[in-house]
This record gives sequence, structure tokens and C-alpha cells, in this order.
Amino acid sequence: MKNNLKVEIAKWIDDHTQLKNIREKVFIQEQKVTPELEWDGMDENAMHFLVFKDEEAIGCARAVVIKNYMQLGRMAVLKEYRGQGIGSALLEKAIVTAKLNQISSIHISAQCYAIDFYLKFGFKVMSDIYLDAEILHRDMTLKL
Repeated sequence: MKNNLKVEIAKWIDDHTQLKNIREKVFIQEQKVTPELEWDGMDENAMHFLVFKDEEAIGCARAVVIKNYMQLGRMAVLKEYRGQGIGSALLEKAIVTAKLNQISSIHISAQCYAIDFYLKFGFKVMSDIYLDAEILHRDMTLKL
């Protein structure tokens, strides 16, 4: 993968230290999400994605499969690595994984500033703006 990037499917039981580190920095410290909201008890049974650059974990996402769709969320890239295609690499891996698992669509709750990013991948806006963790969001869906 480009720029020594590697995106892997991760399991909470094996990789929770790296996943927690990224999400704590991005969501709790940077975006001021409360720990109670961030640690919602869904991690243990979810599929996770981790992005590594030169063996360092620098980005992640979480996928919960419900019936025939994937709820993708907790997508985070460490601040110093943003703008380098890492979010795109994560999203591409999630889309390929969903297709391989014959999932029909991916649903996300996108922070409003990131909507244009998801639109480039074919996601469609499905809701009005709402507040989640004091951050403006809109629901989006990608049909596969």
C-alpha cells in the first residue's frame, strides 16, 4: 500500500490498546467526547480496522454488522497524519470487507465537516443534521 500504509482487520481482544490510544486522542482529548459515550460496550463484538504506517498504529474504524448492513463508525486518524489518504485507505478496506461478506450497504453517522469526504465514495445523505456528543452529524448510506 502507498506510503508504507497497511490496513488490517483487528480484533478488540488483541488490539484494544492501539485502538483505545487512537480513539482517546481523537475523540476524547481532541473532540471532547465523554468517555461514557466513547466506550459504549460495543467494541468487544465489533470488527475493527487499524491503519499502520511503518508499524505505528495511526488510524482506526469500527464496524458492527447488523443483519445485512454494516454500521461503520469510530473512524479516526491521528492529527499529525491527516490529509495523507489514511481515511480513504480505511474506508476502502471497510468497503472491500463488506462486499466480501456480502453486506448490502454501509451506514455511517458522519460528522458534518466530513460529509464531502464520504460523498466521494458514493455515500448519500439520509438525514437532517443532528447533535451526537455535541458534534453535528448526518446519517449517510452506501449501497453496495
